[in-house]
Amino acid sequence: MFLGQYQHTLDNKGRLTIPARYRDLLDDGAYLTQGFDRNLMVMTVSAFEALSRRVNSMSITDSRARLLRRLLFSNGERVDVDKAGRILIPQFLRQSASLDSDAIVVGGGDYFEIWSPGHWAEQAVRLNDAEANADLFSIFDISAE
Repeated sequence: MFLGQYQHTLDNKGRLTIPARYRDLLDDGAYLTQGFDRNLMVMTVSAFEALSRRVNSMSITDSRARLLRRLLFSNGERVDVDKAGRILIPQFLRQSASLDSDAIVVGGGDYFEIWSPGHWAEQAVRLNDAEANADLFSIFDISAE
């Protein structure tokens, strides 16, 4: 499971070092795609294939389903972790997430996200608003069993 937050630097070729705790989960490589919040998402091969099956089962006559396919697949790349523990983030994906030299790597459970520091700071403000979170998340049944 991908947990935690890590601050990393991209090198001049656009390579990002993956946190050591995450690397074992990416032995078979990963899929990198544009996220939903001006970020990038990195998924294991099995997680991306499961998502792909679900998206591909949606009707192509639904304009929202087509848009989701375009978002995930046209902006997706298969990546491998190199011997130094890095992945190469293509330029078009770095641009879509406003990534320059610094990045914040954030665990998301079954996947992890890559954020520019500025966009992550905006998210952190939202995450730290306890009153708003209590109201927002009250619709979910997240009680402990």
